[in-house]
Formats: sequence, structure tokens, C-alpha cells
Amino acid sequence: MRVVDFDYELPEEKIAKYPPLERGSTRLLVLDRNSGAIEHAGYAGLDSFLKAGDLLVLNNTRVVRARLFASRPSGGRIELMLLEKHQDEQSLVLYRGKLKKGDRLIAHDRELIVAEIVDQGIARISLSGAGSLRDLFDHFGGVPIPPYLKRDAEEVDQERYQTVFAEFPGSVAAPTASLNMTQELFGKLHCKGVDIVTLALHVGLGTFLPIRVDSFEEHVMHREFYSIPLQTAEKIRRTKISGGRVVAVGTTVTRALEHAAERIMTFSGSVGDEALTGEADIFIYPGYQFRLIDLLLTNFHAPRSTVLMLTAALAGPGNLQHAYNQALEMGYSFLSYGDSMLII
Repeated sequence: MRVVDFDYELPEEKIAKYPPLERGSTRLLVLDRNSGAIEHAGYAGLDSFLKAGDLLVLNNTRVVRARLFASRPSGGRIELMLLEKHQDEQSLVLYRGKLKKGDRLIAHDRELIVAEIVDQGIARISLSGAGSLRDLFDHFGGVPIPPYLKRDAEEVDQERYQTVFAEFPGSVAAPTASLNMTQELFGKLHCKGVDIVTLALHVGLGTFLPIRVDSFEEHVMHREFYSIPLQTAEKIRRTKISGGRVVAVGTTVTRALEHAAERIMTFSGSVGDEALTGEADIFIYPGYQFRLIDLLLTNFHAPRSTVLMLTAALAGPGNLQHAYNQALEMGYSFLSYGDSMLII
């Protein structure tokens, strides 16, 4: 298969520009990857498709305020977009404008120094004086909503472009498959006998960018830092050994688990405060053999995106194309704030 095989026409009106009025009220298309059968349901009814012994895995990363405008002392505005956190570091930014090493910028009376030009449009910056760079962005930055929404972030995005269980700051894009998770749904899942665990993968902007090459082999996958608590790893291992199903909530969870699959399945020892960490640079597309993931809850993704290809790898390209065609015909909404799909 080629990258062009994952292109499709997505009308502008099918893109959800705002979150639903009520969290969890979105639609859910359920696709059986073995038969290709499709069922239409609601996100709030996810528990109906899971069973006792299933293990639901969530990404509890927290989206940071990542968009900030700075100015040169001589005038001229520079837009900075803080990139995702890697371990303890969060000093890389995307920038719009012209910068060189040693340039000084002013943002809300604080001086920023360009320490290094890392790549085209990417710089490493530091904050002069006391305080941290992330604190500056947290106080004065904006919510980094996706550019395809074609609007500035609004008050509603402060709450809704964040999961209800977000814990560890570091992402510059939300793990959108779980934006509609609610405490009520968690209660229903617990009553069903579904166990719930978490990991953290700090989502980067590169995750959602379209592939601009013709073949899969030419694409260099964006790296994202993850941390999987040993308790989560042990529960996943036990679930797989006992024949239970691992349900990944989102492509971010999928990438973290599949990247760490060997370490998770060979893990042994006492559960403590340590975690399995790594940099997920795994590119999953049709032909990939999943090692841990059995079910996937995900959004409807943009054309030519790596997340669309990951979804096709689990669902099967033909099944996914049929499901997307039906979703478009039936008025489902697409992308981050839109409806969802459960692949079983």
C-alpha cells in the first residue's frame, strides 16, 4: 500500500469545530474487524460493548498552555509553540518568523534567549532570570487547539480540550479519544467488571501532521515520551496471559503499549513507584501485527495522517474505508472534537 491510499475527501462541514454541549454525548460507530459489521451507538454506551475481564487503558497526560507571542526588542512579533515534554525537558518551540542563535525576545516583561536553532522552524529557548519556561507559558500562553479548527482558542477550550482525568503536564495536543470520558461512564465500566489503568504519553504536534512522502519507508515518525507505571504494565501482562482483552483508548495509548510490548510481557517483579519509560517512534500501518492491543476506541482521523494508518492496521483498510464512508453519509462529525469509533 502507498500513502496516497489513505487520502479521502473530508468536507469542511464534517469537522467538529467545537466540543459537544455535554461531554460524552457524541456518537459511537462500532466496527467488528472480523466481519466488517457496523453498529451505531453513543459514546456514553461504551460499556455495552465491553465485558468483565477487559482492561481499559487511558492516557492521563495533561495539555499545557503552549501558544505564546513574543516580540523583538526592536519590534516585530514572533509566535512560539511549546513542544511536548520529553522526560524533564520542555524547552523546544516551533516558531513563526526569523530567529537565530543568541536572539533575545520579550514576552510579558520576561526575556527569552534563543539558545539553539535545532531544525527548520524549531528552536531551543531559555528564560532569563528566575522562574521556569513552562510557568511563563502556563500563566500567559493559550490552549493549543488544532489548526484545522481555523479559530482562536476560546474559554470553552480551557476545559474541554482536556480530559477529566488529566494529571501529568506535558502534551501540546489532547489524547482526543478520551475527551468524552466522564465519571458516570467510569462508574458503569466498573460495574461491568472492566478494570481501568493509566499511562502517560506526552502528545506532540507531529502526531497529527499529514505524511508528505509517497512511501511509508520514507516517513520519519515523530518521537513522543511515555511513562507506563509498573502496576499498569503488570495488569496488562496478566490480562493477556489470562485471555482478557486490552482496550486502548486512543492511538497515543496504542503507540506507547506497542512500543513497550516486549518489556511489558517480560516484566516480573514487585510493583513500586518506578515506570517503564521510552520514546515512542513506532510507525504502525497495515501489515503490522499487534502484540498487546485487542480493541481500540478512537476518533475519525484526517486524511494521510499516521493515526489514520494505525487505525487501518487494526481495522483492516477495507473495513475502515467502508466505516468512514458510512460515517460521512450518516453525518458523523470528524477529528478532535467529533464522534468516535470502537474497533472490536
